[in-house]
Amino acid sequence: MQASIAIFFGAGLGGLLRHAFNTWITALIGSGYPYGILAINVIGSTVMGIVAGWFAFKGEAPQELKLFLTTGILGGFTTFSAFSLDTALLIERGESWLAATYVIASVVLSIFGLFAGLWAMRALL
Repeated sequence: MQASIAIFFGAGLGGLLRHAFNTWITALIGSGYPYGILAINVIGSTVMGIVAGWFAFKGEAPQELKLFLTTGILGGFTTFSAFSLDTALLIERGESWLAATYVIASVVLSIFGLFAGLWAMRALL
């Protein structure tokens, strides 16, 4: 139960940070290209690497803190960070082919899913 609460609060904080950062970048640069979300994905993935590396090589921490930071804050800030971590883990295990198929499948199928959802809503409404 404590793990679920840690994730819940972390995800809320991460989502709020994502919205604030995206709004700030869009106001600063403009909305012609999704610079804010691109920056969020890169920053979130970088921070995920730092946090996961720290926990793996240096830092002992309670599971609730790990979940608060990774699944919670970074997951709320960007799910791309979790995707990047999964890809890196496959590569580090020497499963580059699986990593490549995971990247391609994730991107292509997610975009397909989005268009399928849009199509379904247009058909229903």
